Amino acid sequence: MIHGIGIDIVQTARIRTAVERWGHRFLERVFTSGEISYAYKKADPFLSLAARFAAKEAFIKAYPRDQAIPLTDIEIVHRDNGSPLLNLQGRTKKYLEEMFASTIHISLSHEKEYCVACVVIEERT
Repeated sequence: MIHGIGIDIVQTARIRTAVERWGHRFLERVFTSGEISYAYKKADPFLSLAARFAAKEAFIKAYPRDQAIPLTDIEIVHRDNGSPLLNLQGRTKKYLEEMFASTIHISLSHEKEYCVACVVIEERT
């Protein structure tokens, strides 16, 4: 059974502007060191960063509780085949594991100006 669905779209320029304005302070507040490293290996790191930001926001929308979630507790990594995977940390991970979640699906897409992400959280049946 689906417990939550979230979708988000982010303009790539918004992330570029935030990084230019606040630099590493912004990056460390929003992204894990692995996400930052992954993005900066790309020709345009802002596409990867914007896609990850959209995924974090989509997860928060799908998350079943009204509580603040540190963005760095939500990490987007990749399987061997390249598909994205959410790697949760902290109380968010603990809650989902103990309460109900069995699978979290994520899809990312981007082009030059926009990045979009969709997250579906499935409940154990």
